[in-house]
Parts: sequence; C-alpha cells; structure tokens
Amino acid sequence: METFSLQKPSIDFAEDIDAYRVAFQAAKDSMDGTGALRHMDSAAAWLAYNALLEHEDSLPENMVLAEQFIYVRKRDQRIVGMIQFRHTLNDHLLQYGGHIGYSVRPDERRKGYAKRMLRDCLAYCKQKGLEKVLITCKVENEASRRTIIACGGVYENTTYYAADDVHFQRYWVAL
Repeated sequence: METFSLQKPSIDFAEDIDAYRVAFQAAKDSMDGTGALRHMDSAAAWLAYNALLEHEDSLPENMVLAEQFIYVRKRDQRIVGMIQFRHTLNDHLLQYGGHIGYSVRPDERRKGYAKRMLRDCLAYCKQKGLEKVLITCKVENEASRRTIIACGGVYENTTYYAADDVHFQRYWVAL
C-alpha cells in the first residue's frame, strides 16, 4: 500500500509547489486548501506568506491562524495534495470556508488521496485540541461531498456566497 506524509511545505519542494500551481491553472480549477498559492508567483513567496499565518504577531488583517500542509507520496516525494487547517473561524469562514480546505492535484484524482489526506488532517486537528471542525464544499462538488461524508461529516445547511455566486454545503465532523 502506498504511504504518504502530511507535512509542512518547505523550499525543498519549491519545484513541485510551482508545478502544482501550474497544473491547477492549466486545468482552470480552484486551488482549494492552498491558501494564497493562486496569487503567488513563486513557491518562496508562498512559503513566506504561510509563515505569517502561523503566528498571532504576524497575522495579516482579517486572517486567522492557519497551518499549510502538503500531502507527499513517499516513494517519489511528489505532492499529490494540499490541505490548510485554520485554527479558528471568522464570520466568513464560519459561513463559507470552514476549518479545512483541501485539493488533490488534477492528475492524481480518483485514487482516494483526498480521503486519506483529510483523515490525517482531522487527526492533527484533534491533537491541537479541537472537538469538531467545519468543512464546506461547493454544492456541485460531488467528490468533495463524498470525501467529507466518508470522514464523518454531518450536513448542517447550505449557504449562498453572493460575491462569487456560489452555494456551499456545510458539514461538521466530530473529532
């Protein structure tokens, strides 16, 4: 069975981080769970921004403490997914984003990686003292919905984010 590691990204993965971003841009797909990666022009800039999110004293305005992880396949050290854990929820995250956002590289999908990555992240959330986490997905994202439910997600409701004309389903996972 394949083995994976949920780990903090580092400059050692710069080339693969950039390739991850390019793969999503080429697929015209959202990079959920990657934080500001879609807005960065280099892995180094993204890593520096991620570091700001990990400390209260450097936290950008309107942001919450967050930790960024990459999901690395051990045999080839390839990033197959990314996941971000937000320690708390502001009003926006409570309605639309949740504690966790994640994505799987477009050419690595439909292999069960999202479920494994989410389960590993949920275990980390529990270690950090959370008793439950909120995870959301767009209504039309059937794969994400199945992943969340498989990891214990209980549907609460659907919200509408007018700015992007998107409906989000909200699920709570007890840890």
